[in-house]
Amino acid sequence: MTTQRTRSLGRPTLDAVAARAGVGRGTVSRVVNGSPQVSPEARAAVQQAIAELGYVPNRAARALVTQRTDSVALVVSESGERVFTEPFFAAIVRGVSSGLVETPMQLWLAMVQSPIERERVEHHLTNQHVDGVLLLSLHDADPLPTLLEERGLPTVLGGRPARMLRPNAQPAWFVDMDNVGGARQAVEHLFRRGRRRVATIAGPQDMGAGLARLSGYQEAVRAAGGRVDPSLIAYGDFSEGSGTAAMRRLLDACPELDAVFVASDLMAFGALRALREAGRRVPEDVAVIGFDDAPIARQAEPPLTTVFQPVEEMGRQMARLLVSRIRGDEVPSPHVLLDTELIHRASA
Repeated sequence: MTTQRTRSLGRPTLDAVAARAGVGRGTVSRVVNGSPQVSPEARAAVQQAIAELGYVPNRAARALVTQRTDSVALVVSESGERVFTEPFFAAIVRGVSSGLVETPMQLWLAMVQSPIERERVEHHLTNQHVDGVLLLSLHDADPLPTLLEERGLPTVLGGRPARMLRPNAQPAWFVDMDNVGGARQAVEHLFRRGRRRVATIAGPQDMGAGLARLSGYQEAVRAAGGRVDPSLIAYGDFSEGSGTAAMRRLLDACPELDAVFVASDLMAFGALRALREAGRRVPEDVAVIGFDDAPIARQAEPPLTTVFQPVEEMGRQMARLLVSRIRGDEVPSPHVLLDTELIHRASA
């Protein structure tokens, strides 16, 4: 009855919580703001009063005290269509959400592709609105990482930026896959299976993943005693349609190719379509390996041999690293590199 009467008077205040708990207003404020300078007894009394009264902290007022918004942004440099249809992005969001679940942080998502979208997002990304930013699907010319660092906003990148694969690169905080190692393992497998004309469909060369997976392919070709033949390299943008177009170009340039390593499963799915259209059997005539181990890999015909990358774990690690930056915690390294694994199926 007491709780109902209190709630009926309007939104419970900090003073009401203090009176119910039998402590000072400052003690309640310290509990609400997570200060350790409160005795266990007082903390328990305040928490019980909060539960009984249904007190909800005023986020704006709390931000003035703590200088925190308890919000982080995930900014994806892709269209909404790709973000909501491609499994990679859904897995990243699940991982980030999982990584934040035991923190007070709230996540907001933005897609940035047009100049208007970019201007709107850049205006919002300040410490008045968010405590930190996660950036995904970055291209090398994107000024956003530099802008955020200049504003003093903690930032973590999903994927090593392409510029960091070059000498004397500026440092960055990032979580990435072992793209070079995964690609190298895939191509080595093709050579071990007796394939001799191994092509690749590489990703965008202004993205770290695109550069690194092509580098892994090149390393494996040289290790097998071959030379890197430009006619065996085509490029896509990680989409299914670009994989189809790139496979057609490869078949025109080198009809005798007998294997292809494709830098994403979606592009590999498109490549399989082009091979069927050309009357090439997979794997009898042309072996195919993708990269991701997305659900589409199991649904392909034939099922796709591919390089597994732990995308959801990548999202979790991005969130963990960002929270550590926001809190000023010491971390072993500003970089996290996750292992990849070749998954054997019928296409190779």
